[in-house]
Amino acid sequence: MSDLKPPRGTHDILPEDHRRHRHIGDTACDTAALYGFEEIATPIFESTDVFSRTLGETSDVVTKEMYAFEDKKGRPLALRPEGTAGVARAFISNMRSRPMPLKLFYQGPMFRYERAQKGRQRQFHQFGVELLGVAEPLADVEVISLGAHILDALGITERVALQVNTLGDTDTRQAYREILVAYLKDHQKDLSPDSQDRLGRNPLRIFDSKDQGDQEILKGAPLLTDHLNAASTDFFGAVCNGLDAAGVAYDLNPGLVRGLDYYGHTAFEFVTETLGAQGTVLAGGRYDGLVETMGGPSTPGIGWAAGIERLALMIAEPPAPAMTIAVIPVGDEAKAEALILALQLRRAGFAVDLGYSGNLKKRLIRANKAKACAAVLMGEEELARGIATVRDMETGEQTEVGLSALEDHLARYR
Repeated sequence: MSDLKPPRGTHDILPEDHRRHRHIGDTACDTAALYGFEEIATPIFESTDVFSRTLGETSDVVTKEMYAFEDKKGRPLALRPEGTAGVARAFISNMRSRPMPLKLFYQGPMFRYERAQKGRQRQFHQFGVELLGVAEPLADVEVISLGAHILDALGITERVALQVNTLGDTDTRQAYREILVAYLKDHQKDLSPDSQDRLGRNPLRIFDSKDQGDQEILKGAPLLTDHLNAASTDFFGAVCNGLDAAGVAYDLNPGLVRGLDYYGHTAFEFVTETLGAQGTVLAGGRYDGLVETMGGPSTPGIGWAAGIERLALMIAEPPAPAMTIAVIPVGDEAKAEALILALQLRRAGFAVDLGYSGNLKKRLIRANKAKACAAVLMGEEELARGIATVRDMETGEQTEVGLSALEDHLARYR
């Protein structure tokens, strides 16, 4: 048993770490609710087709990183590598008749077979939002503003920067693709093998290449933003004007792209320089063609996802848990009464640690380890008199308190 460890790329989230995760999730949930978003939970595994359709059959996620398997009846399934596809599938399956817009948020584990490193695990956790049914640029502004609001509530606004770009509409992207391919073909022999493979199928994905040679070639590539049609220019202008009005600071990043055809118009990322290579903490974009690609009705959408592990590395220590009160029976006769008292105090809103065994000294040592602020000592003599002895664990001062007045006396330790 001593050699058992979590699988590579996974880790146990211990209580002190989980407090950070819980704080991030609670903050994000509470803030999203202020914007009218409701929580949804989709299965951790789905039909492989849900992700191969949405992420692209030739994407790295599908071909290299997805945990795909067959169940006992040979049906192809996959652990979810991201959250948007599952939400879109849930919309098609269960929510098509609901009034629009749909404003949804989710949180939970995702899975990708990547090289494990700080801030990037094979099992990781995300919080995300999706807004379906609104084609107007105001939806983009609100979704981005929500992301900024959450990061501000977490106290990390000063350490992140918002980058935005436009991918234009379908006509813009088709025209730009021809221009980009013509440029890249002149450098084809110098592209990495992966980028050469992408050139014929999805040239915009070459912008995502981590190869240094590819990045040097891309420095001279024509920019999509220089080839926008009037409709795309107007849409992006409305988004930028909205962010300005909302007081959300941003930088334009013409190299920020999304490679799949159903992505269009706004793409954005909140990035930081404090996490090394894992600099993106929240990213998203508009995906008006996604639901239709999956076999649903034409439905505009925009959303984002944030990495909880990365945010946990950035936030300050969350508020400490509630101060604990130790209830300590002295002698076997007091055990049942101590149990009853502990339950009563918990129902009254106190955090209570009940010692299970040991003499008074050992139980007080346990109370100190549990960081109890007070200890309630109950023995046969105290019970006969209808009192308990309350010890302040910081000062050592002891006070006899009637059981009927105990809750009022302990209120100072909440």
